[in-house]
Amino acid sequence: MTLTYAQAIREALVEEMRRNEKVFVMGEDVAKYGGVFKVTKGLLEEFGSERVRDTPISENCIVGAALGASLMGYRPVAEIMYMDFLHLSGDQLVNHLPKIHFMSGGKLMAPVVIRTQYSLGRNTGAQHSQFFPSLYMNTPGIMLAVPSTPADAKGLLKTAIRGSNPVLFLESAALYASKGEAPEGEVLVPFGKADVKLPGNDVTVVAVSRMVREGLLAANALASEGISVEVIDPRTLIPLDTEAIISSVKKTGRLITAEDSCRTAGVGAEIVAQVTERAMDYLERVDRIACPDTPTPFSPPLQAAYMPGKESIIRSVKKIVQ
Repeated sequence: MTLTYAQAIREALVEEMRRNEKVFVMGEDVAKYGGVFKVTKGLLEEFGSERVRDTPISENCIVGAALGASLMGYRPVAEIMYMDFLHLSGDQLVNHLPKIHFMSGGKLMAPVVIRTQYSLGRNTGAQHSQFFPSLYMNTPGIMLAVPSTPADAKGLLKTAIRGSNPVLFLESAALYASKGEAPEGEVLVPFGKADVKLPGNDVTVVAVSRMVREGLLAANALASEGISVEVIDPRTLIPLDTEAIISSVKKTGRLITAEDSCRTAGVGAEIVAQVTERAMDYLERVDRIACPDTPTPFSPPLQAAYMPGKESIIRSVKKIVQ
């Protein structure tokens, strides 16, 4: 069936809440209002206020309460309205949630899913537009999902909810209205398994979240010029399917990473480091596409210039295939 990215996330929530009464949703305005992006619209009517809970405006409280509930046998799906606000939950999110299993000698599990979105491209200002997944790649004990399609959003979220580990589920608001085929019912997408969205032979583009769409647009444009681009979507950053990326690089000899986060110490830097360590003899050229190391501009023209996209990838491919 054809769903939008937002509808696919909602489908996953509904199916998992019907399947397991221990699954519940919590966050700011997720109940009566249906979420700021309407992803949780209708859940209150079906599942009631015990399982669809509005919370105070306190991100640290939201994550801490979710952790406590998980230790009591529940499977909370907590929504943080904007990714930028994850910083406000830092103590619970970084110091407690990822460490509880380790510090209890494996006796305690914290199956918490934290959904959030980044609004780059919606002109919401520097404090509501940030995408910084590498910060949590550097936080052992938490898994990190970055779906780019409705099918992956649904399948990854269902996997996350059924798992035993804390998961940070990062959505792109720019993708909420995008449409695609999503399977009905019992289809799970495994963590740690990348997807080759488009096979190619000349250059490997590893794109994250929204940049997968841009990578496919660039690859289609370059195909008309005889340049074959392989587009890989890692789908999860922790765990990261390094083997799939290296296998592609061994074929193409060229690697480009594309992300919406800042360039310095970003996702691309880690991917390039791992490929360099393990497949240096196969790597001819490499490039990283990312946002500049500045706060996100509010002005629409400035933000358009700030954001990478299809044209950024086309320029990069042409530069390294020459």
